[in-house]
Amino acid sequence: MNKKTIGDMCVSGKKVLVRVDFNVPLDDSGKITDDTRIRAALPTINYLVKEGARVILMSHLGRPKGEVVESLRMDPVAERLRELIDTRIVKVDGCIGEIPLEALASTGKGEVLLLENLRFNREEKQNDPEFARQLAEMADIYVNDAFGAAHRAHASTRGVAEFLPGVAGFLLEKEIDMLSGLVNDPNRPFTAIIGGAKISDKIGVLDSLIENVDTLVIGGGMANTFLKAMGYDMKNSLLEPDKINNAGRLISKAEKNNVNMMLPDDLVCAAEVDAGVKSEVVPADGVPDGQMALDIGPRTIEKFKKAVYSSSTVVWNGPMGVFEIEPFARGTLVLAEALSGSEAFTVVGGGDSASAVDKAGAAEQISHVSTGGGASLKFLEGRSLPGIEALQDKEDYNAQAGDGRELENAQNCVPGC
Repeated sequence: MNKKTIGDMCVSGKKVLVRVDFNVPLDDSGKITDDTRIRAALPTINYLVKEGARVILMSHLGRPKGEVVESLRMDPVAERLRELIDTRIVKVDGCIGEIPLEALASTGKGEVLLLENLRFNREEKQNDPEFARQLAEMADIYVNDAFGAAHRAHASTRGVAEFLPGVAGFLLEKEIDMLSGLVNDPNRPFTAIIGGAKISDKIGVLDSLIENVDTLVIGGGMANTFLKAMGYDMKNSLLEPDKINNAGRLISKAEKNNVNMMLPDDLVCAAEVDAGVKSEVVPADGVPDGQMALDIGPRTIEKFKKAVYSSSTVVWNGPMGVFEIEPFARGTLVLAEALSGSEAFTVVGGGDSASAVDKAGAAEQISHVSTGGGASLKFLEGRSLPGIEALQDKEDYNAQAGDGRELENAQNCVPGC
């Protein structure tokens, strides 16, 4: 990776503003149901604590749309951090202004200040320069460790780096290194498995993958649009009529590039998306009247498993069906188990796919489970990620800092100081 990391900085005694991705799922009582993203940030946080930095953590949680939503406060995150990190954790009910500045003044070396939900402020998503400046004024150094938000040009992911020297945390560095290998020099045969509900937000990455992979496996609801492009009547199945031509073009492109595109041979269908509904397995071209495809069938599962076992590199993003509901979970869970049992280098691209491997008990056997679904797709597509582009390059030791701190921050950027 050509971007500087916290390992290139002197952080001892410094105030370090860290963008983390603590957008964790909560149950109705406000309890965290999956702390994967919090634990993924621990190497960076613990390093800064050990080095004696004053650590300021900032993150979004949920979709409050610029308003204060009591159920989306960062308090459950603070509680979990106190269980995971052996230092003082202070959480404040704001992210700019006097409240966090006063709390920071009483925060010592090796202690952590957690700011309130960034997206309680509309200025965050707008990348408002003044909001970014007020975030930056608390710190000497900016660290982005939120790969899951790196594809967003927000104040906390891009704007802050206009005022402070910006570097990558250990998680962001790991994500970039892992995904770069898939883009630049994958071991072959290289198989990509792409699922999920819609093709519309994955056309770009499919175009790019067809130019790089040996086998492209298509599952989930998006496969219905491809099957429709082949002339199959998908009845009540979810599909995107305005993307049928795109699907047909991708099928033709794969054939032209000698890429083995695999689509479902059979499907699990039902009349409703419900746990108690009667379901049946049918050929891909035989969806019954009044029913919809909700999972891949057993023949397709075996075909996709063989693709995994015959590969040296596998990347997977998107479930094979409505895996949250038991009758339609088998395709996704069996595929997760196949990846865990494969000898290939395996990468799972965040979101529902990460939840699936966790549900299948397979996460520990996967080479890398990404913390960013959308970000990983854009990276594989070859698109620039604003949160990464904003960070300093390895060879750039001229800190981009404001408010008269240029010399101090430039010294911070010299490796080994």
